[in-house]
Amino acid sequence: MVMKVRKRDGSVQTFDREKIVLAVLGALTETASGGRDVAEQIAKDVVARLDSAAAKEPTVEEIQDLVEETLLAAGLDKVARAYIVYREQHAEARRTKAFLGVRDDLKLPVNSVKVLQKRYLLKDSSGAVIETPGEMFSRVASAVASVDAEYGAEEGSFDKFHKMMTSLEFLPNSPTLMNAGTPMGQLSACFVIPVGDSIVEIFDALKDMAVIHQSGGGTGFSFSRLRPMHDAVRSTGGVASGPVSFMKIFDAATEVIKQGGRRRGANMGILRVDHPDVLEFIGAKSGAAFQNFNISVAVTDVFLDALATGHKYDLVSPRTGKVTGQLPAADVFDLAAQNAWQTGDPGLVFIDEMNRANPTPAAGAFEATNPCGEQPLLPYESCNLGSINVSRFVSGADFDWPRLETTVRDGVHFLDNVIDASRFPLPAIEKVTRRNRKIGLGIMGFAEALILMKIPYDSSEAVKRAESLMKFINDHAHRASAALALKRGSFPNFAQSIWPARGFQAQRNATVTTIAPTGTISIISGCSSGIEPLFAVSYFRSILEGALLLEENQYFRDIAHERGFYNRDLLAEIASTGSCQHITSVPPDVKRLFVTAFDIAPEWHLRMQAAFQQHTDNAVSKTVNLPQSASVSDVRDVYRKAIEARLKGITVYRYASRADQPLTFVSSQPPVAGQPVTGRHAVFDSEYTGECRTCTQ
Repeated sequence: MVMKVRKRDGSVQTFDREKIVLAVLGALTETASGGRDVAEQIAKDVVARLDSAAAKEPTVEEIQDLVEETLLAAGLDKVARAYIVYREQHAEARRTKAFLGVRDDLKLPVNSVKVLQKRYLLKDSSGAVIETPGEMFSRVASAVASVDAEYGAEEGSFDKFHKMMTSLEFLPNSPTLMNAGTPMGQLSACFVIPVGDSIVEIFDALKDMAVIHQSGGGTGFSFSRLRPMHDAVRSTGGVASGPVSFMKIFDAATEVIKQGGRRRGANMGILRVDHPDVLEFIGAKSGAAFQNFNISVAVTDVFLDALATGHKYDLVSPRTGKVTGQLPAADVFDLAAQNAWQTGDPGLVFIDEMNRANPTPAAGAFEATNPCGEQPLLPYESCNLGSINVSRFVSGADFDWPRLETTVRDGVHFLDNVIDASRFPLPAIEKVTRRNRKIGLGIMGFAEALILMKIPYDSSEAVKRAESLMKFINDHAHRASAALALKRGSFPNFAQSIWPARGFQAQRNATVTTIAPTGTISIISGCSSGIEPLFAVSYFRSILEGALLLEENQYFRDIAHERGFYNRDLLAEIASTGSCQHITSVPPDVKRLFVTAFDIAPEWHLRMQAAFQQHTDNAVSKTVNLPQSASVSDVRDVYRKAIEARLKGITVYRYASRADQPLTFVSSQPPVAGQPVTGRHAVFDSEYTGECRTCTQ
């Protein structure tokens, strides 16, 4: 009887008959030739043939050869051909991974491995990869779990941290994956650095940014303290050049740093709407400038009141505090919408709304956020983020709430440990961060979770699910933080925070939840980005010097097989636009379920963002995607509805408004897998999942 199997790398593992069943079942489903009963019989016959050959330790290849022979002997020629294609595709994937120099011990998709190889896996001095994906997760789990010893050993932390990462149910932000257990040791993703109104302060901020980017962090700045253009400079008798001119230096430095780093530098530049240079700032990204910045206007209540009443509002010099002029609020609002339509920027940050939710107002006011706007932070504050892949917690038509509760509790524990495990780039950042101990637990894979529950993204039911899901996560995250506080103590600024007045006796962390864009960690997890809808059902991804890999949504593929409308050309046809809405062979109810970002009306993007914001301590990274045909009026409408919804910020992206956009439609090229395709098709770059482009988590 076969007990062991020899793998391709020479290792020996216990023989698992179920793997044969699942592989054959996949080929049966693809060809509509039978179900599990047939797959079970084929597996039984294969095992019998192995036993008769007295094969005690057959190789994987020998077993797969026998599967082919058994299928042909059973008269299942179409199934055998589908199984052969399956073997060829897996062989191609293994060759690609070998080319990348990665031994994939977790059986991840090719693009996941490419992202890991490029950014995350440790390398030797020659650039060769020296750890597997599984070993990376062990390195991270070990470094983060080691913190428990400082508070009295808690058994099992390594195992639970390791399990939730290797199962791809939870992943921390990129710097934690990159740097945990290494001499760098900087584990936080988000930083806000103040920029003062002097040459020394400006270049100190530039230096701080460089150090943070080198370690994989992203930075946010408010340039609102800088005196406006043409203002007096007493020390030289000259005049100031204004905030936008100094932003160019930060942008150029980021460009230089990212050329040698593992992670592209990302910045948020913010200017208050009452700064005298606000008009120049709004138009700063026209002409393809500031490619390393997202920019947002910090909109105040005073401005919104003037906008609502059709009045002008005051411009105030940050140097003197005096009014220097007035502008019609409607004109400024229209200019922001025009530039967002043209370039994707600026976004709007509702700075007073953010500060109304500031958990530590006695410690200071928010001036800026991290690069994608989901993390308001005080000057010199940092935060570490982590996301739960909620698609892996669906059970039937609902979530597996008990299992999700456990992962929320373990995620809070993990992220709190990260604060102690991290080596901070600046003493000032360590001081502010440790006094507030902010963490941001969020989600990814929400679009797939809705699909599994058969709920269209653009529906009232989906919005209700979003509210209940985030309320559950936020409530249990606060309970987990309170439980940690009883063991370890509350964050030092707790007594002066908002939490005692809200009935909390203890909290380990000033904030516990954030909805981040996730980006590359969602590629590793094989799911959609953050709370975004699917960006495409099928598309080509550019990998390995421009070679194209056809990727498909696994749930669409499974339904297409199950419903009998799958064929070899279908996914390539969908890849012409990324959407299945124009494909006549796709049933209407399937089209309704598999809507993509550009299929969805703007109001549903906004309603979804608002639903999550209700139960999120920090803020929500969400993009309202608009088709190329959208008008400036459409952008204005999105901005007005965001104001009405009392969001903390809003970002709009119209297709083709950026020259460097990661999704493009190109003419036909031969795909890697040999899939036929005609006309144009959608091509993503290797690290894009539909999130904010300037920054990925």
